[in-house]
Amino acid sequence: GLKSYPAAMRELGNEARREVGRHANNRVENSHLPFRRRERTMQRFRQMKSLQKFASVHGSIYNHFNQERHLVDRQTYKLRRSAALAEWQNLMA
Repeated sequence: GLKSYPAAMRELGNEARREVGRHANNRVENSHLPFRRRERTMQRFRQMKSLQKFASVHGSIYNHFNQERHLVDRQTYKLRRSAALAEWQNLMA
C-alpha cells in the first residue's frame, strides 16, 4: 500500500516477484501452525514444570515416530513405522 514500496522493489529489480492480493499472506500464516498447535497444548497445563516434563517426553516420542507420511509411498511408510516401533520396544525393554 505504501508508495515507496513499489519504487524500492523497482530499484532492486524485484517488482515482478511482488505478490499482491487478498490471500497472499496465507503461506506465512500457515507456517505458524505448528507453533500455534504447541501454544494450544500449553494452555492445558497449570504449572510450567508439568508442561516441561510432558514436552520433553512428547518431543522425543514424536520425533521418533514422525515419518512424514506425505513424502513417501504406503509400503515405505509402513516399513519405517514398524522399524521405529521395534527400535522403541528395544529401548523400553
